[in-house]
Amino acid sequence: MSETLIRLTVEPLTAEAFAPFGDVIATADAQRHFTINGGNTERYHDLARIDPGPDGRAIVSIFRGQPRRLPFTVEMMERHPLGSQAFVPLSGGAYLVVVAPAGNPPGVEDLRVFLARGDQGVNYACGVWHHPLLALDGVSDFLVIDRAGEGPNCDEVRLDEAGVIELGD
Repeated sequence: MSETLIRLTVEPLTAEAFAPFGDVIATADAQRHFTINGGNTERYHDLARIDPGPDGRAIVSIFRGQPRRLPFTVEMMERHPLGSQAFVPLSGGAYLVVVAPAGNPPGVEDLRVFLARGDQGVNYACGVWHHPLLALDGVSDFLVIDRAGEGPNCDEVRLDEAGVIELGD
């Protein structure tokens, strides 16, 4: 990897901006929602396409992420070629989402960085490149829905050039 660090721009996480990479999981008036349980609960319905792939099954886990310090250097990416992977924050803290389109291993120029609020989850579509968990505000728990089944479902690559994430300017 070269010694040059490419500065990455951080964008707000919106459903429109994130659409090429998967789904934003959040309660919003634009989402289909309706009252259930005798009027006591508002159900926000079908917020993400969970894809366990052929011969897979959806599983639910909790990931506990240690906070990352900024500036943070992005040197690697991973993908899950056989199924989607959803992250829903449980601790309420902001976190970063680094993604690149599915397909060939990404370069730093392919990366997009989103700042997710503590009330927004993401569902990475099958094969989308992403960085592992980037919690910001302390130890953070995430409900994770992904695939269990036969076959290798995690590819990792090192970037030829690193990217650096900074906030606050």
